[in-house]
Amino acid sequence: MPNNQITNVSRRRLQNALWGLFIGDALAMPAHWYYRVENIGKVFAGGIRDYQAPPHPHLESFMVGMTYHPDVETARRQGRAFDILHAHARFYHTSYSRLDIESTEREKAHGNPFPGLEERYHYHHGLEAGENTLAAQLVRVLMRSVIDTGRYDPKAFIEAFIAHMTTPGQNRDPYTEIYIRRWFENYARGLPPESCAELQRNVWSIGSHGGIIRPLVVSLLAGSAYQGLGLAVEHQNLTHRSENVTSALGALVPLLKALLAGDDPSGTISKHAQRVHAPQVTGEQLFAAYRDHQGPGNISPRKMWQFHTQLADAPYEVDRLVREESESEIINQRFATACYPEHGLPMLLYFAQAHNLEVEAALLANANAGGDNVHRGMVLGMLVGAANEDAPEHLKSGLIAGNDLHTEIEAFSDIALSGNAI
Repeated sequence: MPNNQITNVSRRRLQNALWGLFIGDALAMPAHWYYRVENIGKVFAGGIRDYQAPPHPHLESFMVGMTYHPDVETARRQGRAFDILHAHARFYHTSYSRLDIESTEREKAHGNPFPGLEERYHYHHGLEAGENTLAAQLVRVLMRSVIDTGRYDPKAFIEAFIAHMTTPGQNRDPYTEIYIRRWFENYARGLPPESCAELQRNVWSIGSHGGIIRPLVVSLLAGSAYQGLGLAVEHQNLTHRSENVTSALGALVPLLKALLAGDDPSGTISKHAQRVHAPQVTGEQLFAAYRDHQGPGNISPRKMWQFHTQLADAPYEVDRLVREESESEIINQRFATACYPEHGLPMLLYFAQAHNLEVEAALLANANAGGDNVHRGMVLGMLVGAANEDAPEHLKSGLIAGNDLHTEIEAFSDIALSGNAI
């Protein structure tokens, strides 16, 4: 194949990986954090089949009452902005606003407290069908920082990240992940921006799918998987200091690069799945422990560390699992649909392989699995997008930001393929 054809194929696959990210996010958004699959079927009339707006109420939402406690006095003294919630502060316990909604009941999967039904606001309350969440918007912040600078610059990203989060009106999404809240608490205390990321050993959910997404995008700027992994981990540590996230990137960056190179998709998934080791604790066992302790926050740090870092000795055989177990058997039984990569990575590889890396089929399966389907779906979207030279046009055009995304994805891919992006 002539070089110009190879370059065009590479460009399409790279762009489709990015389209897959934004499609996976928006498809999954309305069913985000539904842990009971039967509720997804009930609320969405048999399940998610296209872009939908988030419904109210969210039957299982425990977003109301999440915490954000920046040191306001210190932040003001240093001239640092601290309000990252703005109009959404009413959903959070903060050090500078009042929460008037009480949590009087217990959610069934995690055992966490949550409010009465009419005040169970959706995590993405107010977004529209086809609109992207904050996590995907922060990918756009990253991409625009690369476009504006002409290359990847960690400082340029951090400046853009701070500006995006502290400027009123920039973020329509109420759900602000815990890593962002802890990052800005450290920032308000006066820590240098490059040192504000929280540790997984201190806050167990720092080891989450959310830490994988932007680093995987950054890896696209490198010419090889070897260099791409180093770049990804550098970016990861700006916001997530997590062993589990780094382990997941160690498998995902080479896998993504192989798919972008046009390697046989199914064989590539099988081969690279061997780098992964599934958790010893099943999803069913993990959720049972959460319920028994009336929420994961009541489990000792040592026990939580063991839950999330004790892995099977044998490599992950995704093809065998696809042959032997149905989706209903792996969702929440074999693997938890929560935010943890040790469960989510083998699950998303299962979805990719079970649906022959077809973009729409795989991403709908992920959306209807619930749990942390949004962040898991962005990673899956990159893989199935990279495995195909075409992304479904109706899904691209159905995105609220489709026109702007087209411009940004084109510009970002040009820089990524220039050989001068880092």
